[in-house]
Amino acid sequence: MFSITDLFQWDRFITPSIIKVFYWLAVGMSVLFALSGATSALALMVHNIFGGLFALFASLLGGLVGIIAARIAAEFVLIVFRINEHLGAIRNSGRM
Repeated sequence: MFSITDLFQWDRFITPSIIKVFYWLAVGMSVLFALSGATSALALMVHNIFGGLFALFASLLGGLVGIIAARIAAEFVLIVFRINEHLGAIRNSGRM
C-alpha cells in the first residue's frame, strides 16, 4: 500500500495503489443505483406494466454500463501510470 509519508513526498505515485478502492466504490454505487431504479420500476409496474418493464430493463442496463465504465476509467488511469513507468525505463536504459 502506501504510507502517510508518501502524501508529502513526490518520489512515488499513490494513485496506482488506491485506484482499486475507487473502482470498487464506483461499482458499489452503480449496483445501488441499479437496485434503486429496479425498485422504482417495480413500483411503476402497479400503474403501467410496460413502462415498469422498460424502466426495469433500463435500470439494470444502466447498472451494467456503469460497472463497465468504472472498469474502463480505472484501466485508463492505470495505463497512464504504466506508460510513465515504461518511459522511465527507456530513459534509464538510454543513459547506460
